[in-house]
Amino acid sequence: MREAKFSIGDVVRHRHFPFRGVIFDVDAEFNNTDEWYESIPAAMRPRKDQPFYHLLAENDESHYVAYVSEQNLVRDKSGEPVSHPDAAAMFGEYAKGRYALRQHIIN
Repeated sequence: MREAKFSIGDVVRHRHFPFRGVIFDVDAEFNNTDEWYESIPAAMRPRKDQPFYHLLAENDESHYVAYVSEQNLVRDKSGEPVSHPDAAAMFGEYAKGRYALRQHIIN
């Protein structure tokens, strides 16, 4: 197992698809259903032995929760906060590409 490249509160974007989001949880390696994994086209299927991230995600049309492998994420360099409606309940201040986790979430 390797150390995660990103942390809770980091704003990231998908390497191949047009969405971005804020990380709210990290799995050290794949921890979802086989059905979910098999639904990914084989040519694009990520390795399971890497960190996977739960994102409050957004694109031009909607807000949703995404589960993304580390190999498919890059830091978002837009400098813009995310507009996901659940972000304010979980995160506080946004600065330099990351959010601070709200104190009641930490405790």
